[in-house]
Amino acid sequence: MNTLQVLGLCALPVLLWLYWRERSTHRKTTAVMSRALKDATERLGHDDRTGLLTLDMFEAKLNEAAQWADQSAQSLSVLTVAIDNFGLISNGFGETSAADVVKLAAERLVACADPAAAVCKVATADYALLVSGGADASTLLAQRIKAAFAQPFDIEGERVNLTCSIGIAVYPLHGAQANIINHATLAMRSLQSSGGADYCLYDPKMGSQAREEALLVNDLRQALQRGHFELYFQPKIDAQSLQVTAAEALIRWHHPTRGFVSPVVFIPLAEKYGLIGPIGTWVIEEACRQAHGWADSGLRMRVAVNISGYQMRQDNLVEFIQGVLAAHGLQPQRFTCEITETVAMEDTQATQLTFEKMRHAGFHVSIDDFGTGYSSLASLQRLPAAELKIDRAFVMDLEQNEMSRSIVKSIVQLAKACNLRIVAEGVETTGQRDLLVAMGCDDLQGYLFSMPVSGNELQKMAMNRFSANSAEFRDSLYATSFMNDMK
Repeated sequence: MNTLQVLGLCALPVLLWLYWRERSTHRKTTAVMSRALKDATERLGHDDRTGLLTLDMFEAKLNEAAQWADQSAQSLSVLTVAIDNFGLISNGFGETSAADVVKLAAERLVACADPAAAVCKVATADYALLVSGGADASTLLAQRIKAAFAQPFDIEGERVNLTCSIGIAVYPLHGAQANIINHATLAMRSLQSSGGADYCLYDPKMGSQAREEALLVNDLRQALQRGHFELYFQPKIDAQSLQVTAAEALIRWHHPTRGFVSPVVFIPLAEKYGLIGPIGTWVIEEACRQAHGWADSGLRMRVAVNISGYQMRQDNLVEFIQGVLAAHGLQPQRFTCEITETVAMEDTQATQLTFEKMRHAGFHVSIDDFGTGYSSLASLQRLPAAELKIDRAFVMDLEQNEMSRSIVKSIVQLAKACNLRIVAEGVETTGQRDLLVAMGCDDLQGYLFSMPVSGNELQKMAMNRFSANSAEFRDSLYATSFMNDMK
């Protein structure tokens, strides 16, 4: 054995020791890095504010759960939960309190669910839960969540009642794993659009309904530009003389392929998708333009326009109406703002400020659909209202239903106590007319006297001095001074 061989044999243990130490260090470093990566992943997979899973982590767990469900022939469910009308909390109490509500709601969801459930924060006030089991298990969980949300939330010392809408989709019953969250969300949004505060299972029909709604909204966006809207006018009748004294403007949509689309269908869509503002603007401008045209022909008649809750919350609504009236040479008292009772009773600063501006501007204010809300004598006295309109639901049952008659009598008495005129809408029979006159109603409106007609048709009726049902137009409408019309 030569010298080099001896040196090689002596160095071998040292080399082996160095190799072992390097491998040991590598294993330790790898373990530390793996733990750090796992910790970072866990942190990134959870929402900082609520501690709930992020959507990415939730989808990863859903993928694992779906594989388990496929292998075991079991079901799993996804529930999506949204706090109803969360914007009111944010606007009314501020962002900090709204964030506290989001955290409190998350805690209630976790408390309702099984410890094995995955709970995720999807958006600001939207959540998702992944649980094992099918429709029976998920609906029981939805009931617990609904009951938990029914307990008041403490917001800045105020006990505030909130509701939530819950959509449920079951895998594999309601579709592929890739679509299950969307299907649960679709069920939840469909529920919210009809009032919310409940839970519902996904139905395949919801997809076609959503597509139909999307198409209709797209057409609605273009309807103004393409001139598909038209105003119709329904006369208001003095209850004593049975003469026409004013008219309410009612929007109509003539769709090029669908034909007539009811306001019952498109107005809620306009409110839901932020289109009610421009539509409301068009109605005000068109109603004033039509009133100006009537005036040029010698007919000076008050016109009423429905004002939405969105418009009432606009800072410049009154100034805008004043500008349109001035542009068409109309006096403020010839313009009636019809505001639903629900909107009128909103105790928001913006709404109350608009009412105050209306008072100073001299507008004629009418509280529409009265009897469906929760007005009190004190709240009515604070409003600059000149009249109340009894909701047609009470008028419709007037002849057959004693309860409806009692309600109408109470509304009339309330109006008289507040020195307000009382208008009954939806009058369709002579029996209804006679009962309303006997109860003391001041004005009537409905098919008994006239269907809603175009502005030109109403002008022709006025020029002929009567409508199809022989409701004469008051002489003072033809006077040169509108002041006579106030008699």
